Amino acid sequence: MTLNPLSWLESIVSWILVQFHVVFGALLGQDSGWAWALSIVGLVIVIRIALIPLFVRQIKSQRNLQILQPRMKEIQAKYAGDRERQSQEMMALYKETGTNPLASCLPILAQAPIFFALFRVLNYGVAKGIPYGVMTQEQVDSAYHSTIFGVPLWATFTGADLTPNQAATHVVTAVLIVLMTITTFTTQRQLIVKNTARDNPMAQQQRILLYVFPIFFAVTGINFPVGVLIYWLTTNLWSMGQQFYVIRNNPQPGTPAYTAWEERQAARRARRHGGVDPEAIAPPPAAPQPRQQPQRQTRSQRKKQGGSAPTPPRTDGDAGADPQT
Repeated sequence: MTLNPLSWLESIVSWILVQFHVVFGALLGQDSGWAWALSIVGLVIVIRIALIPLFVRQIKSQRNLQILQPRMKEIQAKYAGDRERQSQEMMALYKETGTNPLASCLPILAQAPIFFALFRVLNYGVAKGIPYGVMTQEQVDSAYHSTIFGVPLWATFTGADLTPNQAATHVVTAVLIVLMTITTFTTQRQLIVKNTARDNPMAQQQRILLYVFPIFFAVTGINFPVGVLIYWLTTNLWSMGQQFYVIRNNPQPGTPAYTAWEERQAARRARRHGGVDPEAIAPPPAAPQPRQQPQRQTRSQRKKQGGSAPTPPRTDGDAGADPQT
C-alpha cells in the first residue's frame, strides 16, 4: 500500500466540490460540466477566504522589510566581502524585529498542496472513473461524463487523444493555459510596478520571478487537467482583484502606488473644502508684536524698591528743582 500524505487534503477538496455540486447540480443538472466547473470556482472562493489571514501576514511582512531596508543596506555594505557574516547579521536583524522574510510566500506555499490535491482527484479519480476522496461512484461517473465546450474536466492538452473531441480539447486547454499565463504575469507585474519601492533590494529577484512563473505554468500547463486549469485561472483572477484593492487603498510607502494614493487623498480633501486642500495651505505668519519701550522709574518707585540707583543727569527743566538727598 502506497502512503499518500495528501489523502486527508484530497478528502477535504473532494468534499467541498461535492457540496457545491449539490447546489449547482440542482440548478444546472447533475451531469452538467458547468455545474462541476462552478464547483471548482466555489472551491477557490473557500480556499482564498481561508487564506486571508496569511495574506494579511504577507502584507505586514512586506511593510516590515520596507522599513528595514536602510539597516539591510548598511549590513550589505559593511560585510560586502563576507557573505556568511552578512547572512548571519541579516538573520539577527530579522529575529530582533520579528520579521519573517518567507511570510510573503505563505499564500503561494499554502495553495500548492491544495493544487496538487485537486490534480490527484481529477487525474487519479475522475479520469479513471474511480471513487476518490469522499466522492462516491455515482459522483465520479457524473464528473467523468460532464463536459464544457465538449471537453471533459479531466482532459489534458497532452492527453487530448483520449477524449471524444481531440481538436476541441486542444483548443480549450490551450486557451486556458494562455489565460492562466497572462493572468499570472499581470498579477506579478502589477505588484512589482506599482507596489514595490524602487530601492527595494528584492526588486531584482521579483523581476526575475515575473517571467519565471508564467513560463513555468505555460510549460507545465499542458499536463494539467481542464479542472485544474479552471482552478488556477480563477485563483489568479481572485489574486488580481485582491491585489488591486490593496494597492489602491493600502499601498506600501515609497512606491508609485503610494504617491498616487496621496494624490487621491489630497484631491478628496480639496473637494470637501471647496477645491482647496487644507493641508497644502501654509499657516499665516504670526503678526509682529509692537516693541515695548522701557519706562523710566520715578524717584518714589526707586525708593520703594530700596535701590540706590544713580540719579539721572539733570536737564534744563530740572534746574529750578530742589535737590533730593
